[in-house]
Order: sequence, then C-alpha cells, then structure tokens
Amino acid sequence: MTARDNPTIRTLLERRSIRAFTDEGIDDDIRIVLEEAAQRAPSSQYLNDWSAIRITDPALRGRLADIGRQSYIAQAPLLYVFVSDEHRNALIARTQGVDGSDPSFSLDAGYHFTQSQNDAALALHAMETAANALGLGCVVLGSLLNDVDTLIDLLKLPELTYPVLGLAIGHPDQTPMLKPRLPRPAQFFMDTYPTDDEAGVGEYLPAFDDEVHHYYDLRHADRPVEAFSAQIAAAATSRSVHAKAVLPTAERQGFRLDS
Repeated sequence: MTARDNPTIRTLLERRSIRAFTDEGIDDDIRIVLEEAAQRAPSSQYLNDWSAIRITDPALRGRLADIGRQSYIAQAPLLYVFVSDEHRNALIARTQGVDGSDPSFSLDAGYHFTQSQNDAALALHAMETAANALGLGCVVLGSLLNDVDTLIDLLKLPELTYPVLGLAIGHPDQTPMLKPRLPRPAQFFMDTYPTDDEAGVGEYLPAFDDEVHHYYDLRHADRPVEAFSAQIAAAATSRSVHAKAVLPTAERQGFRLDS
C-alpha cells in the first residue's frame, strides 16, 4: 500500500468544499465525535484559547446566511462559528487572583490574539477533516466576517473574543470537482524564501491560469471566470478588504493589537 492509499491521506487529498446538503440530519453521537476531534487539535502554550458556537436557532441561522450572502449557511444540519477566546482564560486567571486591569495583564495582547486565531483555525480544520472522513461534506465560512460587528452582537461575544471562521457540515448533495492548487514548487521552498527572480511566477502561472480556466469552464460554462492571476490582481486592490479591517473591531473586543 502506498501513502496515497492510506484512508486519512485520501481524505485530505480529496477534500473539497460542499455547498449543497441533503435533508438528512447528523446524529448526536457523530456530532460529539466531531467536537472531540476539534478539541484534539494543537493548542499553543496549552491555553485552549478558542471556543465554537453551534448555531441551532433558525432565525439566527437566517441572519448568518444574510451576512454571508449564502443561503446554504442556513440549510446545513450542523453550523458552527469558531471564536478566538481569551475571555475564558481571563475568568480562570481571575480565580487565581489575577486582575485584568493590572499593567502586567497580557491576555489582551496582540500576540495572544494571533495565537487564539491560529488555534481556532486548527480546531476547525480538525473538525472538517473528521467530518470528511465520516463521509460528510463541509464548507469553511469566511463570509461570516462580511459584517463582524453584527456577528459579534448576534452571538453576544464578550470582551477578549473574536469570530474567526464558520463551518457548515452535512450530508453532501453534490460532487464538485477538485479545485486546482498551485504547483508544489510554487508554495514549498527549501531553507529560505526565494528571491523574486527565483520564485518562477512566470514559469508556472500561464499553465496554472489555463488549468483554473478549464476548471471553471466545466463548472460554470455559462459564466466566464477570470484567470487565477486576474483574480489575485482584483483581490490585491479590493476596497471591501479595507472595510473588513480587523483592528478597529478587535480593539472594541478589548485586544491591544499594537502590543
């Protein structure tokens, strides 16, 4: 058996986003296993500094679908929002006599904010992989960050928390093609980051643009999609990204991102 024949490896290599789900529900015992898998993800400094909110209320699901501008968000049998969470650690520290107003208090530092974001993303990926391994389908929901302030209010997120990503899980009602990925040499380097001349963008980009075009042509023959390079250029000058800046909202939540 080769490495590619390993079921875990196949699960990872065949991962794709599922945006259409059947009406079949997900048993509680499977849900619990998925949540336990998320908890086994790495935790920086063992801070366990993330939480996940399972969304069950239909009205709230509808509001999140409106924020994400994607109707399937409300239709997924399981829907989670993963949250960067130093609030719980601040409460725990308080039981040990640590005053959050003390100048030495550090859970509100930018470093911990980044740590907890990373940990939340790792936990989400562990849950997604576990769900895929059980034959379920998932889609990661960055679209929930279209309106972070409203999302915070809807979820009643306290100080020192911040929404990171959502995850929708269900039984797949579609079998989309695998989306192309960059050639490995374009993302994996040896020892140091290559210089711009060594990066070889001009060498792999034309063929990759063609591959991406072919992928989208097969999926959306009636809707032309720009080449990968054009999509990156558009993202590089997107005004909507400036509107979603993390800093003001994170400061509203009590983090000091300049620290």
